Amino acid sequence: MEGKLQLRHTHSGEKSHKCEECGRCFTQAGNLWAHKRTHTGQKLFECKQCGKCFSQAGTLKIHVRTHNGEKPYECKQCGKCFNRAGNLKLHLRSHTGEKPYECKYPIVESGLLKQDI
Repeated sequence: MEGKLQLRHTHSGEKSHKCEECGRCFTQAGNLWAHKRTHTGQKLFECKQCGKCFSQAGTLKIHVRTHNGEKPYECKQCGKCFNRAGNLKLHLRSHTGEKPYECKYPIVESGLLKQDI
């Protein structure tokens, strides 16, 4: 029954696991337990190379790449590699020209803001 209940919560988006500290809700109990460490400051995962500690195993895994040089995310257009998926995503914009954010302070040719002129 427990397995079916977990699947129902996961796929329905129902968030029945609530953090008593801040009220944030989660679909899985494990995610709530990991989240609770943000409040306690508890860091259970330690890098064997430098001793830096992390509250989540996934964050440690990404950190270890700074020591071993692993860059598993490769740009299919130019071959450049990255240690984080998010960095590859940002890099892909250099090929597409996508600029998802707009500056609310437009710069004029002199380098001054329009409001300064």
